[in-house]
Amino acid sequence: WSAGAAGAAALALPAAVALNVAGREGWAFALSGVTIAATVAALFLALFPDVMPSSLDPRWSLTAENAASGPYTLRIMTWCAALATPLVLLYQGWTYWVFRKRIGTQHIAENQ
Repeated sequence: WSAGAAGAAALALPAAVALNVAGREGWAFALSGVTIAATVAALFLALFPDVMPSSLDPRWSLTAENAASGPYTLRIMTWCAALATPLVLLYQGWTYWVFRKRIGTQHIAENQ
């Protein structure tokens, strides 16, 4: 699975660059997101179940099981995320909309 995710990242990156050169910025942006997500997935799948492997002794590695939070913490964080995530998405959408147009040197006023 890790090799498949790494392969998807390796294919998405040059496709994003090619689409950017072709002037398809929206698709290039989407594929750069796919590149990042696939790279993170490949690293996660390659390391699992270790979250942070120890270089001194494998028994000291931080695993997914011993890095997990307790049920109460997870419940609180779920409610926090459920409230904050829509706000963050709305704000990011708004900033993307406001700054959607590119500017060039023709938009800069001459010094008088």
